Amino acid sequence: MSMQYRINVTNKSSSTQSFFFFQAQGRYKGDPTVYSNSLYQASLPPSFGSGAVLTFEINAQPCAGAQTQVSAPTLGRASGSTTACQPIELATASGANTNDCTYLSVSPLGLSTPEPASGVQAGAFRIVAPVYNPNTVGNFNIGLAMQDTDGGPAIISNFVVAQPNQSIDCQPVSSFYVQVGKYAPGQIFDFASESISAARCDMSMGYTSFNVVYNVDGTWAVMPAK
Repeated sequence: MSMQYRINVTNKSSSTQSFFFFQAQGRYKGDPTVYSNSLYQASLPPSFGSGAVLTFEINAQPCAGAQTQVSAPTLGRASGSTTACQPIELATASGANTNDCTYLSVSPLGLSTPEPASGVQAGAFRIVAPVYNPNTVGNFNIGLAMQDTDGGPAIISNFVVAQPNQSIDCQPVSSFYVQVGKYAPGQIFDFASESISAARCDMSMGYTSFNVVYNVDGTWAVMPAK
């Protein structure tokens, strides 16, 4: 059974709140423009009188993801339509052979079975785009995808716009956030503004589960779960 991340949210405000969950943006080689999607969203009534707790669970296994664009990335809109996903290993500092590289195909959309590649930065994976004409086959999003524990379709967590005949290296960051708002899974939001006041759960410190409380004054309490 693969490792899972879990965040339990309790709402101690006086009214029902909508919460959405998202991941820290990956580190992409070359510093291209990076976009972020919501991973999950749900409403939660006040805990007083209901005892309700909202639980977000996701597999820790990183995936390479690719997606067909419907339109240019726009805040508040779905990032794309058809999605391809491949669980992938991350390159090691020692340079040992890891299956850290996958090849994008665009017609039809797909990602190859990961295989070793040279020069991938430690902690990252690579997606190699083929030669194609965006004017005839469209544009594609590529980056980090995550899958929920129910085995449903993978969601592109953060991404860049693919460029023909180029590759990207993405180093995932295992930090997840909870924020008040209504961004459905797969919708683009402004990571820079939303992450500032969000509750941050840093899984890279060795914790896999957190308890998060949304207080009546709009602040957060974040505690690793034992």
